[in-house]
Amino acid sequence: MKKDIITIGDAMITFNPVAKGPLRYNHTFERKVGGAELNFAIGCSRLGLNAGWISRLGKDEFGRYLYNFVRGEGIDTSQVELVEGYPTSLNFKEILEGGSGSTFYYRYNSPTTQLTEESIDEDYIRNARILHITGVFAAIDPKNPGILRHAVKLAKKHGVKVSLDPNLRLKLWSIEEAREALYSLLPDVDILLAGEEEAEHLLGKQSLDDYLDFFKGFNIPDIVMKRGEHGSTGYRNGQVVNADPVKAKNVVDTVGAGDGFNAGYIYSYLNGKSLEESLRMANTVGSMVVSVSGDNEGLPYLEDVEALLSNKQKIER
Repeated sequence: MKKDIITIGDAMITFNPVAKGPLRYNHTFERKVGGAELNFAIGCSRLGLNAGWISRLGKDEFGRYLYNFVRGEGIDTSQVELVEGYPTSLNFKEILEGGSGSTFYYRYNSPTTQLTEESIDEDYIRNARILHITGVFAAIDPKNPGILRHAVKLAKKHGVKVSLDPNLRLKLWSIEEAREALYSLLPDVDILLAGEEEAEHLLGKQSLDDYLDFFKGFNIPDIVMKRGEHGSTGYRNGQVVNADPVKAKNVVDTVGAGDGFNAGYIYSYLNGKSLEESLRMANTVGSMVVSVSGDNEGLPYLEDVEALLSNKQKIER
């Protein structure tokens, strides 16, 4: 069966503190599931898209738990394997009173280091509508940018669209390494989903128009800038659209908001929505994610998003 979206990336067991505040003072944690690409796949699946995930997990209790969790979300795991001798990655989150926080990674010797170019099934790529990649997987191992370039090459060979979220994790690699890897991918990207802060890291402090102009230079058809409390800005077919933010009911945890935004945008894109509609959908999903603690617990189902959008439109009238 043809997949709407497939992605490549790591998954982790995330330990969330029960109480807010500095991590050193927290003694009790809840086990959750995390990973940027996996969060995105979950978000897409909950919106009704047929999603697939390419990955490797440790052949341990955490790896088995993740594998079953992902299957339970309706995501295809035919390209996921459990490998001996490589512990499933972990991270511990620190959540501060305002909802912001930090992540502490323990992903050395990640099972995904066992992925190679040969691990990428060409037929699996061919039978997808979009291949979604991020800078997180690229940062985990020096060979991973090459794996992504290979996957992108297969996608372009078969007319599969490519979406990219730079998703910078500067705890995992240097900005110089990030620039080299991400810039090599940009010429083949069809949809760029970047944060304004990420653009500043990559290009230095410039205006929003300057960031858009830089990415236009790679002939990327769809360029989206996620701007947090300022909403989002998109470029398509020579048109630039600014979308107002959607106010969250209560900001509890900002982790995963960008992944939810991406899922909302890709859902709209695949369903032929206009740029304005796609940005509104993406902003709405992102706002729903931050209202719930956890990497993916707040990722909404389609009917919940449609209900919120419908209520908002009634209020605006």
